[in-house]
Amino acid sequence: MTKITNFKKSDDYRSKIHDLIPGGSHTYSKGDDQFPQLSPAAIERGKGPYVWDIDGNKYLDCSMGLTSVSLGHAYEEVNNKVKLEIDKGVNFQRPSVLEKEIAEKFLALVPQHDMIKFGKNGSLVITAAVKLARAKTGRKMVAFPSDHPFYSYDDWFIGKTQCDAGIPEENKSLSVTFKGCDIDSLKKLFEQFPNDIACVISEPERLTCYNCQCEAKNKPENFLKAAIELCHRYGALFIQDEMITGFKSHFPGTISKYNTLPDMATWGKGIANGYSFCALTGTKEVMELGGIRNEGAEKVFLISTTHGGETSALAAGIATINVFERENVIQHNQEIGDLLIEECNILINQFNLSSYILITPCNWMLSFIFKNKNLEVCQGMRTLAMQEMIIRGVLFQGAFVPCFSHHIDDTKFFIDCFKEMLSVYQNALQIGYEKLLVGNPAKAVFRKYL
Repeated sequence: MTKITNFKKSDDYRSKIHDLIPGGSHTYSKGDDQFPQLSPAAIERGKGPYVWDIDGNKYLDCSMGLTSVSLGHAYEEVNNKVKLEIDKGVNFQRPSVLEKEIAEKFLALVPQHDMIKFGKNGSLVITAAVKLARAKTGRKMVAFPSDHPFYSYDDWFIGKTQCDAGIPEENKSLSVTFKGCDIDSLKKLFEQFPNDIACVISEPERLTCYNCQCEAKNKPENFLKAAIELCHRYGALFIQDEMITGFKSHFPGTISKYNTLPDMATWGKGIANGYSFCALTGTKEVMELGGIRNEGAEKVFLISTTHGGETSALAAGIATINVFERENVIQHNQEIGDLLIEECNILINQFNLSSYILITPCNWMLSFIFKNKNLEVCQGMRTLAMQEMIIRGVLFQGAFVPCFSHHIDDTKFFIDCFKEMLSVYQNALQIGYEKLLVGNPAKAVFRKYL
């Protein structure tokens, strides 16, 4: 198998970009400290399940735009719809006619909810949901799982991470956390703050419970319904975060899969095939608080963004939904995931590495856990695995998110590269990753110090 060795333009890019952009990118998980030294610094283009870097190297894409690309890069039907709208203009003094079309189309997928508000990123719509919950309940506190990797870049969430610089202590104190798969942990939180919690935010299906026998993993519908009931018993609202699960675990998401009844739900990654379109849905009772029809009522300034109704993104959302309604995208993507889980585990067992490499059994978003010889989760071993996959033409960051453009030949290519990587991994367990990894290990995004 031919290995990629030319990163000359990427190295030049890396040497200059941090003088121009703090962090070198606009998402910390895309930063240079998240990848091995032998990796592309920037992508020039993408098509289907593949991307090409600025040196012309071709890679099978595994994370698909941080899970936002559900159909494939530059998917023709989506792009054609976008191009039609671009020629008509993308932003106007009054709402585009597309706003009504996409609102009706999206809400038809979520019969539990009556109204929708658009946004350009996930943080925006999740924080909008928090604002509505506070306005509805008159309370200040927000509760969310301590073991969830990311909800928002806003103070209420980031203040509870290691990256809390610049956030006032009084803001941090308004957020409380619980163990995300333990309903008793949430009960104790409500018992401690019975009249203070405005809302609970939680992902409906958990990827972190790969080695856990909790109800949140085995019977997520029971856990969700118990959490919603608990919130309502104490006068709080429940926000179901479908940012990752939407258009992946089910269509449109876990809300339909288990027929849950959250007060609000947040949507984003995957619903417009990579275009900047996110949404907040909810019941009329809650969402109308952000409206302008209840004359005399106190106004809630919800989401007000110049680009929230940008027609290119709305068109992408409409086209993406059309493909999902016509094609069995969910089944295709999950079959790809099932095949990869099966084949990768066979190889892991063949190399006697089952104690050192684990795969979360989630067919819509596979996550790989890499351990050292002491059976400790290890960034050095993970970065080595990334390096070996990348130089073989697989843009790998420790996860695989199937998209509609991934096919059997692509999975075979991934498996072939994975097999060669396992041989290197075996060697690293004996001699240490330091002798095989070029440069430093990748670092955690949420860390106290650089």
